[in-house]
Amino acid sequence: MLHSGIGGDKGAYCDDNRKPVVLECVREAVRRIASNSNMEYLPTGGNFQKRFSPDSQIYIPVPTWSNHHNIWRDAHVPQRTFHYYHPESKGLDFAGLMDDVKNAPNGSFFLLHACAHNPTGVDPTEEQWKEISYQFKVKGHFALFDMAYQGFASGDPERDAKSIRIFLEDGHLIGCAQSYAKNMGLYGQRVGCLSVVCEDEKQAVAVKSQLQQLARPMYSNPPVHGALIVSTILSDPDLKKLWLKEVKGMADRIIGMRTALQQNLEKLGSPLSWEHITKQWHVLL
Repeated sequence: MLHSGIGGDKGAYCDDNRKPVVLECVREAVRRIASNSNMEYLPTGGNFQKRFSPDSQIYIPVPTWSNHHNIWRDAHVPQRTFHYYHPESKGLDFAGLMDDVKNAPNGSFFLLHACAHNPTGVDPTEEQWKEISYQFKVKGHFALFDMAYQGFASGDPERDAKSIRIFLEDGHLIGCAQSYAKNMGLYGQRVGCLSVVCEDEKQAVAVKSQLQQLARPMYSNPPVHGALIVSTILSDPDLKKLWLKEVKGMADRIIGMRTALQQNLEKLGSPLSWEHITKQWHVLL
């Protein structure tokens, strides 16, 4: 696990002086919305597995972000684990993962990291994602994707969303918990997006209504400022282009630091293999 370009215990991307980086696209978005903010409430949203699938369990990879266990524990959802990381090879335990997917009861819930798996940085290949998606279809499993680092894995947000696109192309109804804290540098804004793919408009209306009912007693409405920054950037072609450029710049810098680390360790004569440093995607804890 490598923290290239990262400072502090919250996983914030920093410059060479360990100062947080504010993206230029974010500065411009803030400038644009400063005079237009009407301070109205935003719609509500939330999590509802326990209420609408009370007998279900959640399968969580080993290892995973530690807070995943807290989330489902506090929701009183029973947890199971599935194989993911292979310590000896420092890579993916694909055989173990597939066995667990096949042996889980039909219709199980699985938590999947869309890219830049936290904390290992190890992701399935495109072909492996296709096999996982196929087996999920056979078993009728539901995939909930955690997407905290889109763009940081490869430098291309489109490429980093490939796992989700594969599942959608195969006709899955999925959930996706998406964060903009890292890839837009909006750590303090706590801005994200929960998406649920539904069968039709009627189901979508019902799901949204139930999510709102759950969110109301939890936090009522999300803060508006961070959401306005994200929507401003993503809805403006020029700002989005600038954002994509800046994300790639951050990812390239991190990848370069990992390459330099591997090379220097090898030059020092270490008898160990350090290839995993550059083979694994970067992960921000």
